[in-house]
Amino acid sequence: MTPVVFLFALCVSGVAGQGPTLPASSVSGQPSTQPQGSSQQGGFVPRADTPPSLQAAPAQNTPSGGSSGRLSDGGELPRGAGQELRVYDLRPYTGYLTKEDSPHQAVVDWIVRETGTDVWHTEPFGFMTADRDELTVYHTNEMHQAIAGIVDRFVAGDKDPQVMNLKVMTVGSPNWRSRAHMLMQHVNVQTPGIQAWLLTKENAALVMNLLRQRTDVRQVQAVDIVAHNGQTKKLSHTRGRNYVLNVKHSPAGWPPYEPETGEIQEGYQLELSPLLSIDGRTLDCVINANIDQVDKFVPVELDLPLPNQQVHRTKIDVPQLVSWRLHERFRWPSDMVLLLSCGVVASPDREQAAIPFLDLASITGATAGRADALMFVEFRGKASQNLTQTPMVPQVSSRVSSPNRGRY
Repeated sequence: MTPVVFLFALCVSGVAGQGPTLPASSVSGQPSTQPQGSSQQGGFVPRADTPPSLQAAPAQNTPSGGSSGRLSDGGELPRGAGQELRVYDLRPYTGYLTKEDSPHQAVVDWIVRETGTDVWHTEPFGFMTADRDELTVYHTNEMHQAIAGIVDRFVAGDKDPQVMNLKVMTVGSPNWRSRAHMLMQHVNVQTPGIQAWLLTKENAALVMNLLRQRTDVRQVQAVDIVAHNGQTKKLSHTRGRNYVLNVKHSPAGWPPYEPETGEIQEGYQLELSPLLSIDGRTLDCVINANIDQVDKFVPVELDLPLPNQQVHRTKIDVPQLVSWRLHERFRWPSDMVLLLSCGVVASPDREQAAIPFLDLASITGATAGRADALMFVEFRGKASQNLTQTPMVPQVSSRVSSPNRGRY
């Protein structure tokens, strides 16, 4: 298993009687293994075991006076702030996750959420690297104390799969708050436009009953998500909407122009990453929600020239999108329910016409309008004690994601 490296760092080796040291360079200070007769370009010396396809010297595009980096000869790691090298055993946690490709990545993710990213890119010098068995960290004693607290929640916490119940609903009017206000405890949220409340499970049942009595309520999703402690699970429901993106010349010659279609994925995508405390009384959960909806397609008329001096009239569509985003970390007692409201925004779900040929929305480009999107998040404990049937499998969108992982 290839280790996950958070910061570009060379491997660390301990030297008896000294602090942690960097390994000596395999190039600087070593005899050259370059075959006779081969040339050196820009100081590049291929090793003897370098594949032929990689033996060519890299192109030297650095302008005169530019910096290409200084080749280090190794030596001791910086210890000006009292940094220490510690290795944490992850096998009590990762040994249970035999079906996960990189279960140790969750440990790294949660450490970065707790410490922030700046401490790994600024002074004092430090690094973190992990594989399936171990987490190796070089940093100050204060940082190790914070990291040890996170690692303990993985290795000493509950190893059984846990159940997170998620309900996504839409309400036509936000006036549902008038009857439910006294049953909910308000929670501060950093994301603009988002509101959050904590409810006891009894009050959550009362609020749910109040909502179900309304005629403008629609339940979009209700699912039990089974996840190991700290791991991230995804839930998605999207579909494509086609539109005329462009008009281009036809290679056949007739008709002279042909439409070029595009597709926009609309719907919702949710990611949940829950992490229990060691005693199971407190739950930290990172929620990442994305909702995109096509409000309408704005037509634009085009007049295109024809060979006979006439004009070919056609049109393209310009999509008008309505979207909202939520990426925030919440902490609440595990015996309570978290309720999130994203305000009156684009409805995360569009009703389908009973007869596809009578689906006027697909013809006119209109949408289902706005709604108050609600999300109930409830921790239900061990999967073995809650599930009486096979849980629903979250459907992950097939849309190609950005190279940026965007977890933090």
